[in-house]
Amino acid sequence: MYTFGVVMTDEEKNRLSTFEARVRHLIYLHDELRRKNSELRQQLEEKENECRQVQAEYRLLERRFNDLKTATTISLNGSDVKETQLRLSQLVREVDKCIALLNQL
Repeated sequence: MYTFGVVMTDEEKNRLSTFEARVRHLIYLHDELRRKNSELRQQLEEKENECRQVQAEYRLLERRFNDLKTATTISLNGSDVKETQLRLSQLVREVDKCIALLNQL
Protein backbone atom coordinates (compact mmCIF):
# COMPACT_ATOMS: atom_id res chain seq x y z
CA MET A 1 0.00 0.00 0.00
CA TYR A 2 1.48 3.31 -1.10
CA THR A 3 0.80 6.19 1.28
CA PHE A 4 1.79 9.14 -0.98
CA GLY A 5 4.03 10.61 1.70
CA VAL A 6 1.16 10.86 4.18
CA VAL A 7 1.53 9.27 7.56
CA MET A 8 -1.66 7.54 8.64
CA THR A 9 -2.74 6.87 12.17
CA ASP A 10 -3.68 3.39 13.31
CA GLU A 11 -7.36 4.38 13.27
CA GLU A 12 -7.09 5.59 9.67
CA LYS A 13 -5.28 2.37 8.70
CA ASN A 14 -8.07 0.34 10.32
CA ARG A 15 -10.73 2.36 8.50
CA LEU A 16 -8.91 1.94 5.18
CA SER A 17 -8.53 -1.77 5.81
CA THR A 18 -12.23 -2.06 6.63
CA PHE A 19 -13.11 -0.06 3.54
CA GLU A 20 -10.92 -2.27 1.35
CA ALA A 21 -12.52 -5.41 2.82
CA ARG A 22 -16.00 -4.05 2.16
CA VAL A 23 -15.09 -3.11 -1.42
CA ARG A 24 -13.70 -6.62 -2.00
CA HIS A 25 -16.88 -8.09 -0.53
CA LEU A 26 -19.03 -5.89 -2.81
CA ILE A 27 -16.98 -6.99 -5.82
CA TYR A 28 -17.48 -10.62 -4.78
CA LEU A 29 -21.25 -10.09 -4.40
CA HIS A 30 -21.35 -8.36 -7.77
CA ASP A 31 -19.58 -11.29 -9.43
CA GLU A 32 -21.95 -13.75 -7.76
CA LEU A 33 -24.99 -11.78 -8.94
CA ARG A 34 -23.62 -11.65 -12.49
CA ARG A 35 -23.08 -15.42 -12.43
CA LYS A 36 -26.58 -16.03 -11.08
CA ASN A 37 -28.05 -13.64 -13.65
CA SER A 38 -26.28 -15.53 -16.41
CA GLU A 39 -27.67 -18.84 -15.13
CA LEU A 40 -31.18 -17.40 -14.92
CA ARG A 41 -30.95 -16.03 -18.46
CA GLN A 42 -29.89 -19.43 -19.73
CA GLN A 43 -32.75 -21.12 -17.86
CA LEU A 44 -35.18 -18.57 -19.29
CA GLU A 45 -33.92 -19.23 -22.81
CA GLU A 46 -34.31 -23.00 -22.29
CA LYS A 47 -37.86 -22.54 -20.98
CA GLU A 48 -38.75 -20.27 -23.91
CA ASN A 49 -37.45 -22.90 -26.34
CA GLU A 50 -39.43 -25.56 -24.51
CA CYS A 51 -42.53 -23.36 -24.65
CA ARG A 52 -42.10 -22.84 -28.42
CA GLN A 53 -41.79 -26.59 -28.92
CA VAL A 54 -44.93 -27.26 -26.87
CA GLN A 55 -46.84 -24.60 -28.81
CA ALA A 56 -45.74 -26.09 -32.13
CA GLU A 57 -46.79 -29.55 -30.97
CA TYR A 58 -50.12 -28.14 -29.80
CA ARG A 59 -50.75 -26.51 -33.20
CA LEU A 60 -49.90 -29.78 -34.96
CA LEU A 61 -52.21 -31.78 -32.71
CA GLU A 62 -54.96 -29.22 -33.14
CA ARG A 63 -54.65 -29.45 -36.94
CA ARG A 64 -54.67 -33.23 -36.79
CA PHE A 65 -57.73 -33.15 -34.53
CA ASN A 66 -59.57 -30.82 -36.91
CA ASP A 67 -58.63 -33.03 -39.86
CA LEU A 68 -59.89 -36.08 -38.00
CA LYS A 69 -63.07 -34.28 -37.04
CA THR A 70 -63.59 -33.25 -40.66
CA ALA A 71 -62.94 -36.76 -41.92
CA THR A 72 -65.34 -38.18 -39.33
CA THR A 73 -67.97 -35.58 -40.15
CA ILE A 74 -67.71 -36.18 -43.89
CA SER A 75 -68.15 -39.93 -43.49
CA LEU A 76 -71.92 -39.73 -43.49
CA ASN A 77 -73.49 -42.34 -41.30
CA GLY A 78 -77.02 -41.01 -41.43
CA SER A 79 -77.41 -39.53 -37.96
CA ASP A 80 -74.78 -36.82 -38.38
CA VAL A 81 -76.14 -35.19 -41.55
CA LYS A 82 -76.87 -31.87 -39.83
CA GLU A 83 -73.39 -31.72 -38.27
CA THR A 84 -71.85 -32.65 -41.61
CA GLN A 85 -73.72 -29.84 -43.37
CA LEU A 86 -72.57 -27.33 -40.74
CA ARG A 87 -68.96 -28.49 -41.01
CA LEU A 88 -68.98 -28.37 -44.80
CA SER A 89 -70.50 -24.87 -44.69
CA GLN A 90 -67.72 -23.80 -42.35
CA LEU A 91 -65.10 -25.29 -44.67
CA VAL A 92 -66.63 -23.47 -47.66
CA ARG A 93 -66.53 -20.18 -45.73
CA GLU A 94 -62.85 -20.76 -44.87
CA VAL A 95 -62.05 -21.48 -48.53
CA ASP A 96 -63.95 -18.34 -49.57
CA LYS A 97 -61.94 -16.27 -47.08
CA CYS A 98 -58.69 -17.72 -48.44
CA ILE A 99 -59.73 -16.92 -52.00
CA ALA A 100 -60.67 -13.37 -50.99
CA LEU A 101 -57.25 -12.93 -49.34
CA LEU A 102 -55.50 -14.24 -52.44
CA ASN A 103 -57.49 -11.86 -54.63
CA GLN A 104 -56.31 -8.92 -52.51
CA LEU A 105 -52.71 -9.72 -53.36
